Amino acid sequence: MMKIGLTGGIGSGKSTVAELFRKRGAHIIDLDVLAHQVEEPGGSAWEKIVERFGREILDTEERIDREALGGIVFRDSAKLEELNRIVHPAVFDEWRRRIDDISRGDGQAIIISDVPLLIEVGWHEVMDIVILVYAPPDVQIERIMERNGYTEEEARDRLRSQMPLDEKIPFADFVVHNEGTREETEAAVEEIWTEILKKGSSPD
Repeated sequence: MMKIGLTGGIGSGKSTVAELFRKRGAHIIDLDVLAHQVEEPGGSAWEKIVERFGREILDTEERIDREALGGIVFRDSAKLEELNRIVHPAVFDEWRRRIDDISRGDGQAIIISDVPLLIEVGWHEVMDIVILVYAPPDVQIERIMERNGYTEEEARDRLRSQMPLDEKIPFADFVVHNEGTREETEAAVEEIWTEILKKGSSPD
């Protein structure tokens, strides 16, 4: 089994890159999906989040309105830190369960975990390989605005809440530059996949 951390930043195109690796045979664990699950009513983080940030962040079905919660935490780094301290341990526990489930079914699995805050929370230290998906800040902002319908100020708030991608490069074993064409991104992924397979077949 090989554990690979895939990271980047909002608007860098991690989901696109993750799908390209999935097509090549990797098992993908999306930590954003796990975060949604632990934040659902009855999930391991829901009650603590509501207790800390109030019931005004809930929609009519008692689910956490992520836009409302984001509007609170992305303008206040202390509140974002509080939210992360609630969510991250719950997500990590679920991630370990997924890793165990996959490895039981496939001892040679290549498992790529899509983790936006991989470096910030120190999870890169438990990975065999770290892949960074890179896009320049102006490209990130443009993508965030187009995808989410945010104003430029809202997009910049989200970007400022994350570690700059340039500062993540030293932590990465591989960097996918994802500001070009789809074909260029696919070629970069293919090259990295070939290297991953080589590492996987090499004796320890």
